[in-house]
Parts: sequence; structure tokens; C-alpha cells
Amino acid sequence: MRYILIALLTSVIFLPAFAQNSGLPGEEVDIVKEFNARLGDANRIVLNPELPPLQNKVASLAYPINSRVLNVQYLPPKIRPIALTKVDQGPVYAGYGKIGFGFPKTFLGEFSYDLLNADNIEFGVDINHLSSNNSEKVENQQFSNTEVLLDGTLYSDYGFAVDAQVGYKRDIVHFYGYNDLDDDFASNLTYSEDDVRQRFGLIHGKLGVKNSEKTVADIDYRAGMEFYFLEDNYAARESNFIINLGASKWIDDLHALNVDLITDFTTYKDTLNQDLHNFFLEPSYAFHSDRFRAKVGVRLASHNDEFYIYPNLEGSFNVIENILTAFVGIDGNIKKNSFRALTDYNPFLSSRNIVENSFVNRYYGGIKGQYLGIDYRAQISYEDVDNLALFLSNQDSIPRFNVLYDTANVFTLSGEIIFPLLTDLDIHGNVTYRVYDLQREDKAWHLPSLTLNAGAEYRMLNDKLKLKGDVFLENGVPVPNATEGNKNLNALLDISAGAEYAFTNQIGAFVQVNNIANNRRQRWRYYPTFGLNAVAGVTARF
Repeated sequence: MRYILIALLTSVIFLPAFAQNSGLPGEEVDIVKEFNARLGDANRIVLNPELPPLQNKVASLAYPINSRVLNVQYLPPKIRPIALTKVDQGPVYAGYGKIGFGFPKTFLGEFSYDLLNADNIEFGVDINHLSSNNSEKVENQQFSNTEVLLDGTLYSDYGFAVDAQVGYKRDIVHFYGYNDLDDDFASNLTYSEDDVRQRFGLIHGKLGVKNSEKTVADIDYRAGMEFYFLEDNYAARESNFIINLGASKWIDDLHALNVDLITDFTTYKDTLNQDLHNFFLEPSYAFHSDRFRAKVGVRLASHNDEFYIYPNLEGSFNVIENILTAFVGIDGNIKKNSFRALTDYNPFLSSRNIVENSFVNRYYGGIKGQYLGIDYRAQISYEDVDNLALFLSNQDSIPRFNVLYDTANVFTLSGEIIFPLLTDLDIHGNVTYRVYDLQREDKAWHLPSLTLNAGAEYRMLNDKLKLKGDVFLENGVPVPNATEGNKNLNALLDISAGAEYAFTNQIGAFVQVNNIANNRRQRWRYYPTFGLNAVAGVTARF
């Protein structure tokens, strides 16, 4: 390395001397030369682009993917409950009372109390009274209804419950129809209150047991008995005793297989003893799906050692979800025209009558549903009835009614609707139209053909004030007339209005005015209604 460096230094020192001794002149030399740059001729290349030929053949591509199961571990999600806004339901009251007075000489009283906050027991008492006296205008036109009812349920720790109920009812009416007969007598008829009073005293009750929890076999069971004892002011008495046993087997918590056994004993005594005993065995199966429901059953009945078989079939199909449902059915039954049932319908009945069964076959169909908050139902039905109860006046100086039975076919159209027109306004109505085809009688005596009820309720001032109105319309019932032929009595047009106002949560007031049009319709021949009447009072909750 050292020798290389020495050589390089020596070259640097002697290189200028070598250049001076090369033989070239030592002055500056200028070199001049012409330079002409020329471009040569360019050769043009002509290109004609062409598309490649189309490939009509579709290439099939395959992408092999090896399947592989990935073992991914997911942590369980943590579900947090959504907090619900607590709604104040307001105070719960165990008792309710209502008292009112009105005209003509009207008294209204109601009392109700339910035992609250008791373990495994429910108990309640209800007392109701309504009486009115219009004797100043129509002699002995007055009535009085009083009822006391006790009921309760005991829930056992062993999964069953016991229901019990006992009550007493006392109804007083008067046969004031003689006032309408004055034109048929030389002098006006008059009777004392005791001569025309009719009093019905009823003691009734029931006792039953049922499962209150789901059983292991998913079978609901029930057993019970009912009774009543009825007597009137003319020594007519009736007793009834019913025993029922039943069970339901649930399938998939939707479909039910039911079996019921019912024994129904009734004895009526006036001058004669009459027995009306019926027995029933009713198996059925109910099927439910999202859009279709069906009930398939049969009612096996027995009376006086004669047996009857009635179908019990019904099917419904949800045509438009929650809007339109169509239904159709066939059923049949034996219905008692007991003294209690007849006098509940016509309190001016004579105490000497024949009690009979009505044998009914019914075929029906219709539609029901809800649209825009409107609930509706329309139905058409056809019944063939053996022993349809009709009512005829006995033409005595104190008019009363006797029962007449006939075989009939009854065609019925009915409809009902309930809808909220506004947030605080509800409107409801129902109408029924019947056509009777009787085997022996000319008309269905004292049975209405057209019945229409409509009403509305309007709430305001945060529901403190409620205004109500109702309209009742019914055609005049047919009655026989020996001189003028058959005729219809005057029709019913009853317009009523009422109001309720709550001063506090516990104290309120009410007023109710009935028959504003003062319609003096005779629902039962010779017995006009009260006409205009009203009652007002106060209510209390505690």
C-alpha cells in the first residue's frame, strides 16, 4: 500500500513536465468545424386494428373450496331487562255504595264489598234494591226488587279451588192490569193492594270444586251442584237441583277434549205436582289453529225415558287476520220452561200453569271481527222449536197470563256493533229481527219480532264527567182479539239519558232519566209501562 501511494505522488510531480516536452506549440489552438445535422426520412407504419373473434363458448370455471368446520366459541349474551314505566293504577277500593231517589216514588240502593289482601280467599257481598210506586196515577202500579248475594272462592295449597255462592231474591209486583178494563164494566174496577200483590221469594246457591293449578296429566276437572227454592204469594212452589261433573284434557295446550255429565231435577207444585227432570252427556273436541277453529261434539239427552241426540258443531275461519272471521254451526238442546224461567220473562203470569221442555235444533252462521277499532258481529239462524212458550191473557177481571205451547220455526237476523267514534266517545248498538212460523197459532202471542237498542257514552274533564244516552225500540207484540181480529199492541220507543260526575276519587253523583218520550207502551196486554221516570243520587267508594 505504501508503494502505491509513492507511485501516485511521483506521477503527479512529473506529469506537467512531460506535457511541456511533447512537441506541440505552447500557444492556444482554436479548432473550428462545420456540423450539419439532418433528419432522415421517416418510414410510416400503417396499422388497421381489428377485434379478436368472439368466443361463443362459455368457459366453465371451477373453484375448489375445502370445507372446514370452525370451532368458534361464543360467549352467552347478557340479556338486560327493559325498564317499564310504572303506571299508577290509582287506589283500589273494597267497597261501593249507591243511593238515589226519584219519581214516581222511586228508591234505589246498591252496596258491594269485596275482601281484599287476603291469602288464598276471595269473598264478596252484594245488596241491591229498586222500588217504584205510581199508584197516584194508576192504581197499584208499583214494584219492588231486592237481592242479597254472598259469594267466595277458597284456593287450596293442594292445587284445587272451592267456589260457593248463596243468595236471596224478593220480587214484588202487582196485577194492576184491571185498570185498563174499565171500559168493559159499568163501574170502575178497584182492588186493595193485598188483593193484587204477587211476591216471588227465591233462595239459590251453588257449590263447586275445580283445579286451580295445572295438573301433571294436563287435565282440568270440575264438579259442582246448584239449587234453588222458589215460592209465590199464591202457594206455588218450585225446587231445582243440578249436579254436574266434567273434565277437559288439553293437547299441546291448544286443543281440548271435553266431557260433561249433567243431571237437572225440577219439581213444580201448585194444585198439581209436575216433574221436569233432564239428563245430559256432552262429549266434544275443540281444535284451534292460527286461522281455523272447530268444535265437534254431541249432546246426548234424556227426558221421561226418551232419548235425544243433538249435534254440537261449530267452525270458524279467519278470512282476514283480526278483521274478518266467518263462522257456522249446528247445535241442539232441551230448554226448561220452568216456573222460574217463565216468571222472570213475564212476572204477570198465573200461578196455575203447565211447565214443559222446549226441544230446540238451531242452525246458524255469520261473520265477526274488528276493523279500525270497531267490533262487529252479524248472524243468521234458523230454529225448529217443539213447545215454544207463548202467552195469552186469561180475560179475568184481574188479568193474568197463561202459557200456551206450539211448534214453531224461527228465522232470526241479528247484528251488533261497538266502536269508539272519538277518543272519549263510545257508541254501541244491536238489532234482532225474528220471523215466526207456527204450526197451530196464527201469531207468536206476546213475542216481539223487532228489537233495537243503541247507546252512546261521552267522557270529559279527565273522565270525571260521563254523559250517557240510550234508545230502545221494539215492535208492538201480537195479541188475539175476538171482535177485531188479531192486532198488535203499541210499539216501544224509550229514550233515556244520564250523567255521572266524580267530585273526588271517592264521592260522586248521578242522574238518570228514562222514557223521555213518555211512551205508555203495553209490553203485556193491559199493563202499560211507567212512562217518564227519573232517579238521582250519590255514589261512594271506600
